[in-house]
Amino acid sequence: MDYAERDTGGAFAEGVPCWVDAMLPDVEGGKRFYGALFGWTFDEGAGPEYGRYAQAYSDGLPVAALAPKADGRMPTVWTVYLATPDAAALAGRIKGAGGSMIMEVMPVGPFGAMALAADPEGAVFGLWQGGTHPGFGKQQRPGSFCWAEVYSRDKSVVDPFYEGVFGYGGLDLDIGGESFRIWSPAGAVPGTDTAIGGRALVGDSVPAEMPAHFLVYFNVTDADATAEAATRLGGRVQAPPVDTPYGRFVVLTDNQGARFAVLQDL
Repeated sequence: MDYAERDTGGAFAEGVPCWVDAMLPDVEGGKRFYGALFGWTFDEGAGPEYGRYAQAYSDGLPVAALAPKADGRMPTVWTVYLATPDAAALAGRIKGAGGSMIMEVMPVGPFGAMALAADPEGAVFGLWQGGTHPGFGKQQRPGSFCWAEVYSRDKSVVDPFYEGVFGYGGLDLDIGGESFRIWSPAGAVPGTDTAIGGRALVGDSVPAEMPAHFLVYFNVTDADATAEAATRLGGRVQAPPVDTPYGRFVVLTDNQGARFAVLQDL
């Protein structure tokens, strides 16, 4: 199996990113922004029992969701969900390895079960045990999820956590002189062809008050044009586009402050 190319909504191996959503103060504003930026369409949103969760589609396939913030103190943020066949068991391993549960496992009707966890440095990620909704129907193509990485301060703490909890195989890369580690699912040979996410280090130039966090990437055909479009739509470019051996990327914020990145393949 080529994990980097996977593109269907079947079962996902444990630890593989299978869904992303954004918590926003204004979901309708988010629909306008992402609809124009990525060409997404949206359903009418689930009922109040599901938090009025609005699912996004690209080419008619589910790719993400937007949800209204229930509390103004909640962050405006994109969250990546990692697949698991047993969310309760995974939550136990997370706590046993020094992480914590922000939201314990809860059923989401017939769709599945979810939880929110934090690693030992406080970076938040989701857990998803799929039911009728296994996760992405499309990924690794323009307008859909393609990558996620956690920005951490102490790799000696964070790397053993993820590799112990999920069984990831790790491989260190040197990208522009910066330490970077990619992860492949348990049982896969670690490498760029099987990688499903990674760990970057927060640089010394980043303010100490910035917490560890995940960054979600979406694939695009033209990173520069997407950055220009995001600016026209009320978003911001966090830093100029950067070329890497794996593509050209730029980090953006949307019109409400949620941070994400876009990646143009080589």
